[in-house]
Amino acid sequence: MTVEQIAGAGLMVLFLADIFLTVLFAGTGLLAPRWNQLVWASVRGVAGLFGRSHSSALSFGGPVIVIRLIAFWALGLTIGAALIIRPELGAAIRPSSGGTPTDFMAALLVAGNSLSIVGGGDYSPHTSTTRILFLANSLIGASVLSLMLGYLVQVYSALRERNALALTVDLMTGCTGDAAQMLARLGPDGDFSNATSELSNLARLLAMTKEAHHFYPLLFCFRFREPFYSVSRFSFILLDLTTLIETTLDRQQHSALVRSAPVVSLQSCARLLLATLDRNFPTVGEKQMQSRTGDFASSCAAAFETSRRAGIKTNPDAQRCADQRGQWEPLVRRVGPKLGYDMNEVDCRRTREEGATLK
Repeated sequence: MTVEQIAGAGLMVLFLADIFLTVLFAGTGLLAPRWNQLVWASVRGVAGLFGRSHSSALSFGGPVIVIRLIAFWALGLTIGAALIIRPELGAAIRPSSGGTPTDFMAALLVAGNSLSIVGGGDYSPHTSTTRILFLANSLIGASVLSLMLGYLVQVYSALRERNALALTVDLMTGCTGDAAQMLARLGPDGDFSNATSELSNLARLLAMTKEAHHFYPLLFCFRFREPFYSVSRFSFILLDLTTLIETTLDRQQHSALVRSAPVVSLQSCARLLLATLDRNFPTVGEKQMQSRTGDFASSCAAAFETSRRAGIKTNPDAQRCADQRGQWEPLVRRVGPKLGYDMNEVDCRRTREEGATLK
């Protein structure tokens, strides 16, 4: 076995390990995460050339990454197989008639055919070792193809469930993106008797969404033009909602809701989802992360007023509300821009406040 063949075998093992870890072992790939980050960075760079239409251009990021990831794996396996096959061309591997090219492009052709379901084309093995090689390539190709098809089904199924959760949260805010409006609708005229069950359903859906992004981190790259589909936006709304529940509602009258497991679950799971996004994409600049994080009090005051007008008995703790927002809002500000969303698209209540101030 030559050095070239050893290198080819090592390359194939590396890519097979990456496919195995990415598809079957909770998204802990060796090469795929870095490849996806590189492709996403290139998509963002190209989208920046479209100016105001950059949001539409970024919506192609997810599908482009899926296609390039499959092509990346296919190319890596083909190159590895070609390095193994090339020294055998003209001797153990020959066409049925005519001469046998021994260049690397011919080896790539034979490797690609042997990995695909169509076999080795006009080339055929003439020794036991090369016959085993062709058989192994066919099994690898068929297995990887099956894994890819299953992977795509799971990714798009998880994407549909994430979008359903995002749309549900947006509808519960009255399509305003404001957690205070969501709180008012959970407890019309101060009646929160059904709120715990509603939040429990949201907590279950959020946990499923979080684990889907743990298994398939490339889900983060599926960005839609509508901001309400954004992971950072619906996570922000749910964190804002739980903060308002804990710091706005009268603890004596609504203690069952304030101390309920769904409230804690939503808060913890939303932060875990944002932390997962933070781990899988490069961090934006520190200056961008720290900007505009000191205006929590005014946002809390606006939320308190919305709750009061909705007929909810409140006992607001403005300082505690501001302190809690200060714990999680910087994380949202750090991860939001990674997928091309501005904080004005994420924090809708503050956006409306600024618009009213400008008027």
